[in-house]
Amino acid sequence: MTRLGMLIDLKRCIGCDACTIACKQEQGTPPNVMFARVFSREYGKFPKTKKFFLPILWNHCEDPPCMKACPSHALRKREDGIVYVDEDKCCGAQACVSACPYGAIYYPEEESMKYFDEPTDLEKYHFSNKIKLPVAMKCNFCSHRVDKGMEPACVVTCPTGCRIFGDLDDPKSKPNVYVKDRSPHEDPFPLRPEANTKPNVLYLK
Repeated sequence: MTRLGMLIDLKRCIGCDACTIACKQEQGTPPNVMFARVFSREYGKFPKTKKFFLPILWNHCEDPPCMKACPSHALRKREDGIVYVDEDKCCGAQACVSACPYGAIYYPEEESMKYFDEPTDLEKYHFSNKIKLPVAMKCNFCSHRVDKGMEPACVVTCPTGCRIFGDLDDPKSKPNVYVKDRSPHEDPFPLRPEANTKPNVLYLK
């Protein structure tokens, strides 16, 4: 069976935040809700300092704690491994927000759903596709694009190609071929392995 996931090459990330902007435009997320975040940290001693960038998104875990915590069973997993929110079932308990060890689920308040006093045309478009608001929100790997044979918006927008998307169980998929070519002796690693969630977003040093 297909197990969709993403490989992120940390050596290639330049911290441009193109993925963050592409995600916000594609998903129409409200203020302070960012599915594709990029953290940065400076290290070293002047004048020999460097900057490290760490892209973060929802991990689409094989053993997602959010699904176990949700009292209304609104968090669901597709056969291809994508974990998503069934908006029709979301009761607003926000247990999923607390259960996620990656801080990747949001529950915006109704009064903070728009940037200005009146929603923009883009916001109206995205709001019209929602069953109800507010609801729990999270990255869904742009499943509406994936279902059409396309890649997530953050992947196609990245100027350095540091995000590689595909079937992690297929040895001929883009992520697996990339690992063989780039670091054949290096295993990709997940964030917070101690959480034992078996994420499908993996990183290369």
